Amino acid sequence: MKLTAQNVDRMKPTGSRQQIADDNCPGLNLIVQPTGKKGWAVRYRVNGTHRRMTLGAYPVLSLADARQRAREVFAAAAEGRDPAEEVRAAKAPKPQEDRDKVQTLLGQYEKRHLKSLKSGATVKRELDRFVGAEWGDRDIHEITKRDVIDLLDGIADSGRVVTANRIRAYLSKFLNWCVERDILPMNPATGVKPVAKETSRDRVLSDDEIRWLWQACDDLGFPWGPFTQTLLLTGQRLGEVAGMTDNEVSGDLWHLDAKRTKNGRAHDVPLSKTVRDVLARVERIEGKPGLIYTTTGETPLSGFHKGRNHVAEKMAEVAERETGEPVEIPHWTFHDLRRTAATGMARLGIPVRVTEAVLNHVSGTGGGIVAVYQRHDYADEKRKALNAWARLVREIVTGKADNVVRIEGAR
Repeated sequence: MKLTAQNVDRMKPTGSRQQIADDNCPGLNLIVQPTGKKGWAVRYRVNGTHRRMTLGAYPVLSLADARQRAREVFAAAAEGRDPAEEVRAAKAPKPQEDRDKVQTLLGQYEKRHLKSLKSGATVKRELDRFVGAEWGDRDIHEITKRDVIDLLDGIADSGRVVTANRIRAYLSKFLNWCVERDILPMNPATGVKPVAKETSRDRVLSDDEIRWLWQACDDLGFPWGPFTQTLLLTGQRLGEVAGMTDNEVSGDLWHLDAKRTKNGRAHDVPLSKTVRDVLARVERIEGKPGLIYTTTGETPLSGFHKGRNHVAEKMAEVAERETGEPVEIPHWTFHDLRRTAATGMARLGIPVRVTEAVLNHVSGTGGGIVAVYQRHDYADEKRKALNAWARLVREIVTGKADNVVRIEGAR
């Protein structure tokens, strides 16, 4: 029968299943069920064997589309391929062994456990970054205690001892989850000790180091230059600055809602003119989130270890250029810039409670009864403190840090 769009649409059901061949495309058949449902099927031959394949339902699949799909089936069969078998294979569940791959289980761990945790996104990112990157395609049952130790040693040997200890904790919890789910009989990280004992850091950059750091940032440019300067001037946490968006900034105030802060408390950060100038020089990359520090437009800046190294290397070059000889600069981290800002505010005579408000700390003088009953947000005091700190940084950078203006005279 010569099928047309009109007669296909008008075809009526009968008491039995109908199969109407399409004269314009031999092998293609219109199937009409007694219930009135219509669909398409194609008959073809591959390697001497007759095969039948369902193409789809009508009118979802029109006559023209059914003919095109049938021709594709005939072309594949002419090449010796069996389209019906290919479709079946594509729909078949993945091999059983895939479900025990580390990367697969990390995905399940996120879905069934990490998504309910405030820190879940951070844990998943770090597990993907180190565990998934190293073991992603391996079967979880192949992972041994020696593998765990080698992984952590590798991270520590790259200079990230604290990170190695964090990964040990994240990995151990993931492996315990695998035991609870009856995926593993035992946790291969059991008995693995921290890579090194962590000590409380007290690293604060000196005035010379602040000056070299600032010049290094100017030399480097986007992204690590202005990003590092923003960390230094605001004293805020690494992830908070990395996730900064234009929508969060209104004039000279940066507002972080509770979901964006480590302690789950909304936080306002007054922005000095110096930091506003830094932000104004950042050329924005178009993207839906409106991120300021991004190289993709879609996700916040990452790769902080490498970024810090870029700044540190340029900083050493600046120091050598200024002094005329190589300078050994003690290791510092991005978090040390937060401590440097806090120390700088103490140097300016700013009360500890105000500094804690700037840093959004809830411990120390802001904890206990004070945190419950003291609702004053120190907005004016925070603004004065950060303006005074920015002034001190400018004086250090320009070499005029002798006449430090204390908080009482800050504007």
